[in-house]
This record gives sequence, structure tokens and C-alpha cells, in this order.
Amino acid sequence: MVDKSQSPIVITHGTDTMTYTGAALSQCLHGHEAPVILCGSMVPLGNGGDAEGNLDLALMADPGPGVWLAFNHRLMPAGNLVKHDSHGADAFQAIPQDPVDAEPPARRFKEAAVGVLTLTPGTPARLLEAALSVLDAAVLRVFGAGTAPPDPALYQVLSCRAAEGMRLRAVSACETGGLTPGAYAAGAQLWDAGVENGGRDTVEAAFIRLWLAVSARV
Repeated sequence: MVDKSQSPIVITHGTDTMTYTGAALSQCLHGHEAPVILCGSMVPLGNGGDAEGNLDLALMADPGPGVWLAFNHRLMPAGNLVKHDSHGADAFQAIPQDPVDAEPPARRFKEAAVGVLTLTPGTPARLLEAALSVLDAAVLRVFGAGTAPPDPALYQVLSCRAAEGMRLRAVSACETGGLTPGAYAAGAQLWDAGVENGGRDTVEAAFIRLWLAVSARV
């Protein structure tokens, strides 16, 4: 039963980093009862665009516990948002995500170097090695349901870093569908190297998940 005594907290926010804030608040506030509603616009307030409508929706909504985005006449869960249009009013979509039952390892962010690396055809192993050498954890954007370039040197780099205790989490470069280890034999090397399955995490959700994990141990 929803506790109606918990009034929503409305946060106005720019759209460029809305997906990161949605992921961060959703994970840090996991299990809290007070609803949080993010609100932004593609056109500034007072210019005849979408700002007034989005703000009205946020102020009038009573969605229950969780973190939400009020945008383009819709309330969306904010934990796995993607911004798929840089100009249109329907700029955001909420991607289905895997259930999260566990408490986050930390609820505050400590200083850490977490990066997002895209594995493309021809990515040099030395480039990957150099990037990982200055990071505490990394999100890897890979192909489709979970494959990456067939370069043994890449997997050697990943294996070494994972063996050292570095958190590496893979997510799909596709907007929806997520990763499924075992869907393709070509992906076996990725998981054998010690890379975590990000499932249906967005890049931003995986980024926040790793940052909180690193924050718990530094």
C-alpha cells in the first residue's frame, strides 16, 4: 500500500544529464518511501514550449515511491532512462530494467575514476589497456546481445584487469533488449574474461552502479 503521507519531492533539472541523475537517485534512494519527480524541458520556461506542461505534471503527480521523470505528458520511472532525441519533445524513454532487490553498496558517491568505453571493430588492445590504467572501474559498450571484437589481445587486457579486482560491466550498444550471456558463442570470451553482465542496464545505470560499488570500498 502506498503511504500517501509522503509528499513528492520535485526537482527541476537540465535534460543533458537527466539520465545520469535519474539512475543515481533511483539507486541511492532504493527502498525509500518518498517519491522524487524529476522535471525538465526541451524549451525554456516562458517560451511557449513544453516547460510549463512538464512542470504542471510534476507538481500534480502522486506516483508513489520511487524516482520518476515527468516529461511529454508522461510519468516514467527514472532508473533506466535514455535520451533518444536531442530536439523533440518526446526526448526520453524508460527502458525496461531487471529487478533490483538488494540495497546499494553505498548511498553516497566518493571520488573515483569511472569511465565508459565503447568496443568497436578494430579497437586496439593498447588503447583499452591505456584507458583502464587510469580508471577504477569501467562500463564497456559491446555489440548486440553480448559480443565484442574477436581480438585475443583485448580479452587478455580485460582478464588481467578483472583478476586485479577491477570492476568491468558490459552493456549493450542497442537501446533496448540488453545482454544475454550465451546467446552467441562469440560472446563467451567476454564473460570468461571476468566482465560482468549488465543485463538491461543503460550505460548510465551501469555507470552509477559501478561508481557506488567503488565508493563502498574506497
